[in-house]
Amino acid sequence: PPAGARLSFPSSYAVSRKMEPFYKGGRVQINRDGKFMFCPCGTKLNVIDVETGALHSLRQDDEEDISSFVLSPDDEILVTGSRALLLKQWKWRENKCVRTWKAVHIAPVASMAFDSTSTLLATGGCDSTIKIWDMIKQYCTHNLKGSSGVVHLVEFHPDISRLQLFSSSIDYKIRIWDLNSSKCVALLDGHFSAVTSLAFAGGNTLISSGRDKICMVWDLKTRESKRTVPVYESVEAAILLPEKGDFSQLGVKKQGLHFVTAGSKGILKVWEVATAACVYTQPVPFESKEEASERSLTQCMLVPERNEIVTVSVEHNIVLYDAQTLQLRKQLAGYNDEVLDVKFLGPGDSHIVVATNSPQLKVFELATSHCQILYGHTETVLALDVFRKGLMFVSCAKDKSLRVWRMNKDGRVICVAQGLGHAHGVGAVSCSRLKESFIVTSSQDCTIKIWNIPESLASKAKAALISSPETLHAKVTERGHDKDINSVTVSPNDKLIATGSQDRLAKLWSCSDCSLLGVFTGHKRGIWCVQFSPVDQVLATSSADGTLKLWGLRDFSCLKTFEGHDASVLKIIFVSRGAQLLSSGSDGLLKLWTIKTNECVKTLDGHEDKIWGLHSNKQDDMVVTASSDSCITLWKDVTETEEKEAQAKQEEQILKEQELSNLLHEKRYLKALGLAISLDRPHTVLMVVKAILKETDGRKHLEENIVRLRKDQKEAVLTFLVTWNTNSRNCHEAQAVIETLLKHEAPDSLLQYSGIKAAVESLLPYTERHFQRLSRLLQASMFIDFMWQNMRLADAAQQEDVSS
Repeated sequence: PPAGARLSFPSSYAVSRKMEPFYKGGRVQINRDGKFMFCPCGTKLNVIDVETGALHSLRQDDEEDISSFVLSPDDEILVTGSRALLLKQWKWRENKCVRTWKAVHIAPVASMAFDSTSTLLATGGCDSTIKIWDMIKQYCTHNLKGSSGVVHLVEFHPDISRLQLFSSSIDYKIRIWDLNSSKCVALLDGHFSAVTSLAFAGGNTLISSGRDKICMVWDLKTRESKRTVPVYESVEAAILLPEKGDFSQLGVKKQGLHFVTAGSKGILKVWEVATAACVYTQPVPFESKEEASERSLTQCMLVPERNEIVTVSVEHNIVLYDAQTLQLRKQLAGYNDEVLDVKFLGPGDSHIVVATNSPQLKVFELATSHCQILYGHTETVLALDVFRKGLMFVSCAKDKSLRVWRMNKDGRVICVAQGLGHAHGVGAVSCSRLKESFIVTSSQDCTIKIWNIPESLASKAKAALISSPETLHAKVTERGHDKDINSVTVSPNDKLIATGSQDRLAKLWSCSDCSLLGVFTGHKRGIWCVQFSPVDQVLATSSADGTLKLWGLRDFSCLKTFEGHDASVLKIIFVSRGAQLLSSGSDGLLKLWTIKTNECVKTLDGHEDKIWGLHSNKQDDMVVTASSDSCITLWKDVTETEEKEAQAKQEEQILKEQELSNLLHEKRYLKALGLAISLDRPHTVLMVVKAILKETDGRKHLEENIVRLRKDQKEAVLTFLVTWNTNSRNCHEAQAVIETLLKHEAPDSLLQYSGIKAAVESLLPYTERHFQRLSRLLQASMFIDFMWQNMRLADAAQQEDVSS
């Protein structure tokens, strides 16, 4: 920039997007056209736009958890039931609750279903009763008793002319209720564990799935079981494949009924009803476990409009597949546990990679919220780093290993290498800065290792020729500290390495042979983070003692200390090309520091808990933070927009003041009053009132002008005159305005004014004082008048004497 131009640094960041948990368990529902997904999340119900991942919440006022909800088949009516035993009907597109009524159940509602015409709603309660509601006439039509325990499943028969309701409860039987007689007309008995789903085929076939690892096919005419399909896993959902459509890629070779099951193994399977055979098993990127795990599926739905099958897993991932090929179309992560690290990814920083408290990594595409889950590590991933180009990155975990990943052109990520050799969990990792040539890791075993990346590996990864991860070997191992090493970083020229440890020391190492070059001593507690400046020969460190320090690399002396955090400073990064520091604390605060002036320019409060992840994009105008509160926040540099807004405000102010002096000059008092009030200038309003009172017939003019003000303007004037009234010089103007208000406003309307109570309370004592002063003045003037009269009389008498 030219010498005269002032370098302006960011002084403010604003939240541009927050990725927070939107689903914490329970049944998920999708609307008819597949565009919106409804996910319960504690006390609120989130409505997610499937394309973009944007969400809005339906919030209840009773702060009770939602126990169940249902959307009508015509997408119009949404009903939620909460633990407060209330049912609420919503206009979900407008976030509006239109009706609340008592559920009449004496325990929370566990299940709900609409009939195919969207007029009848069935609610199954934890009190073993089922109620049926007419949604149009708004009353309870049936109360069906006879189930045992929680009624966790209710479904209407799709043919509404039959007026039949199917339900299942803790006794594992399926009950059929005839709504004409309100009686249970049949019991389908065959499952030995909870029945999890019911699917109707045609009018007379029913498929039920159960946690007893079987599905049963029932004939509804004879009400007998036609066939038992052993699935060999606890089944949470069975859905029928549509009759029409080509499902040959899913092993469907013949006509006849086929259904898909989802359950504890976390895999979709396709079954043929006629032969009870499994014709297709979905390939998955993880080893399947026999028993239930976090991969198990809890729900499976068909969205015919979009030709999609949707699954929901125990770890709250929601996956959308193409129904005919089971190709993954989109994956959404409903819940991240504590987030331990986050980095921007992709050549244009289009993605972020996140280490949540789990062995899997998540890669989010920011534009669509699509989430890829990366399997490989066997224990919690602790840290991440990305190479300069943004395509290759490294993760390290508690499983004592590190893994190298690469993103293809289409955005898919694969593992290209892994490194084993540490004796404990690997807690910190840093990539070489210039080329994709080496990685440095540090571990709880107090060692640092340098791993070379062979050029052949980088080129093979680029050409996508790697089918299984190659093995890396550490070139150098060095015992670095006496306690855990919390942070490691590589210098911009790839020649130096810095480490920070729980032993309160930071150390500088040579990259080539890992020889120790120097020690930085001065922090009073463990060091959490070390970072090299991108422009100077300086190292920044942050510590549990709440300070940040800058050190010179030549003489290892402390150049600056930044104090201001009240808690441990967990992460630091250089921003604004090395001129500023951004730090994150264990209290959920971010602070922006200008290095030259040593001052904290801004404190941002964006998280409820420790901020473990902090990274800025290549363009230096976005920052991403991640915290133990499960939230990931994207921040945008808004310095320019805020400065522009402030400037525009200032200019507007100047114009208004000019206009005000013109109005006063032209004696257009009403406009002048309005403008002075809008500028919030009590003194100027007082000047206008004084100017009006100086005119001939001033009192009358004032009255006319005050009466014509709007209510909010009158309220403003009332607050101003409370201040004027405290000064004996301005009390007359104040009293004149009060008089007008009292004359023209009815007491009831005055009581509606905001702040009227406080105004009256402060007006009374001062007005009383002014009144006493006037009374004294009047007395004094009367006395002077009397004296003057008497003096004149005496004088006149003397003159008469002289003349006589």
